[in-house]
Amino acid sequence: MDGASLDLGWAVVCLVAGYVCGSIPFGLVFGYLFGLGDIRKIGSGNIGATNALRTGNKVMAGLTLAGDILKGTVPVAVALFELGPFYAAVAGVGAFLGHVFPVWLRFRGGKGVATYLGILLGIAPLGVVVFAIAWLSIAYLTRYSSLAALVATLLVPIAYFFLGYPAAALLTTILTVLVYLRHHANIRRLIGGTEPKIGANKA
Repeated sequence: MDGASLDLGWAVVCLVAGYVCGSIPFGLVFGYLFGLGDIRKIGSGNIGATNALRTGNKVMAGLTLAGDILKGTVPVAVALFELGPFYAAVAGVGAFLGHVFPVWLRFRGGKGVATYLGILLGIAPLGVVVFAIAWLSIAYLTRYSSLAALVATLLVPIAYFFLGYPAAALLTTILTVLVYLRHHANIRRLIGGTEPKIGANKA
């Protein structure tokens, strides 16, 4: 009974800690620090690195990308080192939910791809290689960044499963479903042929 209670308690701690880390809006913070204002008022209105790049400040966009990746990596890596794969997976779900639905921004966050990458880096870095190869291949062939991300996130849990990482496979399956839900508008545009390609005018 006590062991089960302790396990549940640590799972809750990991979920909450992951959420808090994931909910830090680096794009918004760096936007103000660099004197660029609220980046939600430009482009897509998202707080992620892609929209941060639309400010024209590559340094700020790079810092946003790094922050969004690390806020997925740090809680997962700490939980993995201290408690094990299951708790790392719980922390990863928390971090992703925090980025996508940050309480500080009325639950309107980013689409989660950078944080997804950070979570892969923390729980089993080989997933980053799978993601990168898939993303680069699809992006090169189709010039659709969103399609590349959707295919890459679909392939990662399959790769983890066959490579013998069950906790990582389960975690990334959950995250992939969430990524697809967050990209519903992109999916509709891809089907309708109106999704902008890489290098197209982003105004």
